[in-house]
Amino acid sequence: MEENRNYARELNGFLVEVFNNILKTEEAYVSQCCPDLSLREMHLIEEVCRAVDQGRDNRSSAIAAAQHVTAGTLTVAVNQLEAKGYLERVRDGSDKRSVRLRPTPKGREADRRHGDFHRELVEAAVERLTAEETAVLARGLNGVAAFIQEKYFA
Repeated sequence: MEENRNYARELNGFLVEVFNNILKTEEAYVSQCCPDLSLREMHLIEEVCRAVDQGRDNRSSAIAAAQHVTAGTLTVAVNQLEAKGYLERVRDGSDKRSVRLRPTPKGREADRRHGDFHRELVEAAVERLTAEETAVLARGLNGVAAFIQEKYFA
């Protein structure tokens, strides 16, 4: 029992430190590869690209919900990204009231470069692990992700 508490404390410290370091590193990477973008803007571009690529709803309202922001907050961000040339608004062909978001070629390139960061991060992590250790890590992180989803985004 005591041993589990020690592991829990150690794991908590580790998760906090790693999460903060990943965010700082990702922010530095984004400011280096796309100096006119914030990390928040990059994640919005990423969400739009994934929605389009996966055939999910790419209407503004769906993107706002997926990003856990209000419609007004999304509108401000999309205005900025549209002015910078990363996203475009397209009226829905079947419902002229709906606006769909699409990445421009510049937005696609930013998303590709951001994806490179994540691939490098994951590759660096798993190259030090065995297949069994990678599976255990994935199960543990899936548990963390499920907890966060259920507790804060359900």
